[in-house]
Amino acid sequence: MQVEQAGRPMQQRAVRTREVLLRAAAEVFDEVGYTRASITRIIDRAGLTAGAVYFHFKSKEGLAHAVIHEQARDLEFPEGEPGLQHLIDMTAYLAAEMQRNTLLRAGVRLAVEQNEVDLHEYAIYEWWAERFRRELVAARARDQLLPGVDEATFASLLVAAYTGTQIMSQLSTGRADLPARISAMWHCLLPALAPAHVLAHITVPDAEQPV
Repeated sequence: MQVEQAGRPMQQRAVRTREVLLRAAAEVFDEVGYTRASITRIIDRAGLTAGAVYFHFKSKEGLAHAVIHEQARDLEFPEGEPGLQHLIDMTAYLAAEMQRNTLLRAGVRLAVEQNEVDLHEYAIYEWWAERFRRELVAARARDQLLPGVDEATFASLLVAAYTGTQIMSQLSTGRADLPARISAMWHCLLPALAPAHVLAHITVPDAEQPV
């Protein structure tokens, strides 16, 4: 029993240290990308020793993989009945989080840039597609989708459309106009997804672009 009690503080410290490293790495990757980030810069940002870093992560690549995989850990998606409206609300929430959530933003940046740095991390795209697919399956159960819509195919298309839209927003305005761009994306996609009588009861947030 004494050994277990002694081990708990050490485990808690290890968890806290890993968390500090993850957050520091996210900040650096978000600011400068994978190529320009360095272990030394991440160590300095975290205020830890090199030994602490290499205990948890064997390399900068290991840190990058962790940030990609854990990009959604801080998200608290809006509540609501699963279906088309909930899916739209989720994407609007993500647009706002991309403006303020460093871990999400860094994970997305790394996932987009990985072809340049040989990270080979496609699973996160599959994870997002599955999240969206579940909402579309629920929409199908509520008779909200057109007969020819394939839930898995549309979910993958939505991930691709969202990814491209946020890249364009980042290049154009530093993502300041991302909510407006996501709204415009939905106005284009919805007629191919749901019948008119369903769309009459769907709300797409019409965020105004900043002046």
